[in-house]
Amino acid sequence: MSLFNLSSVTNSELPKGQEAYVFGIFSDTGLTDEFKAAHPNLSKQINLALKNGEFKAKLNQSIVLYTADCETSKRFIAIGLGESGKYNSDLLRQASATAAKLAINLKVSTFAIEFMGENDLSSDDAQALAEGLVMGSYRFLNYKKSEDEYQGIEIVVVASDSDISDALTYGMHVAAGVVVARDLGNHPSNIATPTYLADTAEAVAKKGGMKTTIYDREDFEKMGFGGIAGVAQGSDVPPKFIVMKYMGGGKDSKTLGLVGKGLTFDSGGISIKPSAGMDEMKFDMLGGAAVLGIMSVVAETKPKLNIIAVVPATENMNGGEAYKPGDILTAYNGKTIEILNTDAEGRLILADGLAYITDKYELDGVVDFATLTGAVVVALGHRYSGIMTNDQDFADELIASGKKTQDRVWQMPMDDEYAEDIKSTIADVKNTGAGRTAGTIAAGAFLREFVKEGTSWCHVDIAGSGWLKKGRPYLPDGPTGAGVRLIMELIKSWE
Repeated sequence: MSLFNLSSVTNSELPKGQEAYVFGIFSDTGLTDEFKAAHPNLSKQINLALKNGEFKAKLNQSIVLYTADCETSKRFIAIGLGESGKYNSDLLRQASATAAKLAINLKVSTFAIEFMGENDLSSDDAQALAEGLVMGSYRFLNYKKSEDEYQGIEIVVVASDSDISDALTYGMHVAAGVVVARDLGNHPSNIATPTYLADTAEAVAKKGGMKTTIYDREDFEKMGFGGIAGVAQGSDVPPKFIVMKYMGGGKDSKTLGLVGKGLTFDSGGISIKPSAGMDEMKFDMLGGAAVLGIMSVVAETKPKLNIIAVVPATENMNGGEAYKPGDILTAYNGKTIEILNTDAEGRLILADGLAYITDKYELDGVVDFATLTGAVVVALGHRYSGIMTNDQDFADELIASGKKTQDRVWQMPMDDEYAEDIKSTIADVKNTGAGRTAGTIAAGAFLREFVKEGTSWCHVDIAGSGWLKKGRPYLPDGPTGAGVRLIMELIKSWE
């Protein structure tokens, strides 16, 4: 999708004749005196709707109204904000997303929007407003033929007497990174191949003044990437090991590491998945998509710190040379892995990614993202990502970031006893845990084996939060872009 133009003007400067004017109403306080004075006829319509119960101003409820004698706008869109005492930045983000969706349904190209319940918007609120507008207006239409001339939202003007331009711009950049991650996830696997991810990384790097290194299949043996080499054996599609280096800070600045699982299609390999729902396995690269989405925001915002990003990318297929249950692979750090299930492949490519990044770079913290286990969906559903760590202080930073952005994480235990579940009798570790119990934690315990001693690390399992079958106000059906806003908030706190 192409992003629209977003700007702010004072209320007195608001251009007349808008296609729509969007405003918010609290369920417990109703219309403000200022609104009643400015729009007496419209206020009568709204009060009638409220009195008759057709519109109760519940959160994200909406009503479209028309008035013939108003120069401000052709139509007015009222969005319910719920109870005033419960209102916060995320509910504002939801309300603005609701407005954007309704504007698209009405085929409105340009509209004005007010503070949505606030007389004086903070920078955090303005950022949330921008994020909601962009994320709520998201549509993936690349493969749909349409004769509809409507091109989507083109211009949005925020009516504000506060200086919120910078916050709106930053919110647009962050949401654009979410869009990058969503688009990558939505592309089919015959388009979004490992090469496609590598090309995307190079385009982002070029824009952001970053350095990229792309390792190919023929490099894997030389580099010692036994995990990704093993998984990639069964596919003729060329795998890639992508490294991006952004040095926006000085020598004394913090350095953040990011690793994203780029499994562009997962058949399960020899341990093949059921055919029902296998089309959804194009989403198995959403960890890598999140990392590329984050780096696209970094390219635009130029934060004053250093970031190293790694995306091991491959398919997991069933070709004649596919790796098999019983095989033993050797990861980058020299540890051997007994393969008991070829469908537990994501942790194998992440093992190389984590071992490489923590060996080559001095990091103040490293976060990996992956659609890793179905067990995390059983545990947390689709509202939280699971998080595991070897450093509680680092995890607390991410948990705080998740609370602020509502890109939420929930911590799972990582006691040393769980390491017993991944011990192998013939190798250093095995790639499965203790049967069907603690599957998410076993995967985290496995990954911890490949993080260099002394490096703060968090593993974020986005198998549930990464994509939805039923969307919510600013989260669509399909890929959500989970992880992008989480890490951008962490980056802000580290600058």
